[in-house]
Amino acid sequence: MTAQPTVPAPAASAESAASSRDLAALRDLCGGAVHLRGDRGYDDARTPWNVAVDQRPAAVAYPASAAEVAEVVRAAAALGLRVAAQGTGHNAGPLGALDDVVLVRTSAMTGVTVDRGRLVARAEAGVLWEDVVTAVAEHGLTALHGSSPDVGVTGYSLGGGIGWYARKLGMQANNVTALEVVTPAGDVVRADAESNSELFWALRGGGGNFGVVTALEFRVFDFDTVYAGWLVYDGSRAAEVLRAWSAWSADAPDEVTTAWRILNVPPIEEMPPPFRGRTIVVIDGAVMGTDEEAAAVLAPLRALEPEMDTFERQPTAALIRLHMDPEGPTPAVSDSLVLDSMPDAAIDALVAAAGPGSGSSLILAELRQLGGALGRPHDGAGAMPAIAGQFLFLAVGIAATPEMAARSQADATRAAQAVAPWQTCTYYLNLAENAVDTAKGYRAEAYARLQALRAQVDPAGLMVANHPIPTPQVDLPQQR
Repeated sequence: MTAQPTVPAPAASAESAASSRDLAALRDLCGGAVHLRGDRGYDDARTPWNVAVDQRPAAVAYPASAAEVAEVVRAAAALGLRVAAQGTGHNAGPLGALDDVVLVRTSAMTGVTVDRGRLVARAEAGVLWEDVVTAVAEHGLTALHGSSPDVGVTGYSLGGGIGWYARKLGMQANNVTALEVVTPAGDVVRADAESNSELFWALRGGGGNFGVVTALEFRVFDFDTVYAGWLVYDGSRAAEVLRAWSAWSADAPDEVTTAWRILNVPPIEEMPPPFRGRTIVVIDGAVMGTDEEAAAVLAPLRALEPEMDTFERQPTAALIRLHMDPEGPTPAVSDSLVLDSMPDAAIDALVAAAGPGSGSSLILAELRQLGGALGRPHDGAGAMPAIAGQFLFLAVGIAATPEMAARSQADATRAAQAVAPWQTCTYYLNLAENAVDTAKGYRAEAYARLQALRAQVDPAGLMVANHPIPTPQVDLPQQR
């Protein structure tokens, strides 16, 4: 017999779902914080952070506690609906059609606590990274946040989580120590190394396929300053700087995590005057260690004589905005790959596709430095123990209109195709904002284990995730 991955079949359509089920029964849930199609607040409630994604669920619920999440899950199952959890909606695109789905928006669940003695923080499902960074900084601590202040802690953590200390301390997912989860059966459980250990393993890297995470606990670290900043070069030097940075990054110590970017800076007042309307090349990141150690590490990049150098000792709390990612709802399209290397041919191809003179509409083409602890299985890791590759490629364009979206997506795809010959066989799913083969986000044995657990905890396919892990379907031999 053979096993083929299958996604559980959704309901026929939104119209048939609405006409055959008493969706009004949902209105009394969450203290009335539920929006159905046609309600005045439905359009605002259904809109994700990436406003280029037009998601239209059967209902949107705003629970304020794990108990309310459990009520929503049980009610949705009773009505034959499915459930998708969403905090901010940064990576909403791959969710697909939501006609028969109750969208559980967790933004009302915002509690953050810090245990200084245990070096552990606890965040409820709707907490943003800026809230955690602020809370732990008050205790002289640092969290493994990402590059944007308004990304949700939960989605980031369940999908991996690569921040400014990742090459030394690993992914955020593998520093999660416990989770509170509403299972597809509607039960509230704790998952950690001792309780529900298989679920604990799966959630740390397996995304939203196994239930609704309502809170998580994770390690924080006892330091509060780091040597960090930007090196800025004119866009005309893109190939030169990329050659130097890619060669340097291959031998850089684990204590440094950086990114290289081509930025096409819009000519708007919000942008710093020295960069406004220009194409620039930026190397930004952080070096853990003393100032002297950091200066020695950065010396080869400083030898390229950047026009601006902001690297200095600064509070780790300031790094939440180091990358200057856009904040607030933003219409964007993108493409992303994991790369084995960046030889000269790859550098030339990328600069030709996205650099000065390429005609690209992208606001950025970026490479994030992998390796170090990211390339070695973390002790006690979850479903994503490491990332096989040296660089994470990301291309982003603005999608303010359908025409801009089409052009930006074409340019992002063109840039990704330019470096695709050096792609690994894996994706980093947190940055895959288009539908991809989810199996390529995991090692083969881990993916099979995830599928087996999905079949066990969610045989009816209640949960909807942006990167779905389907259950294996067994084809019985035909009787003769």
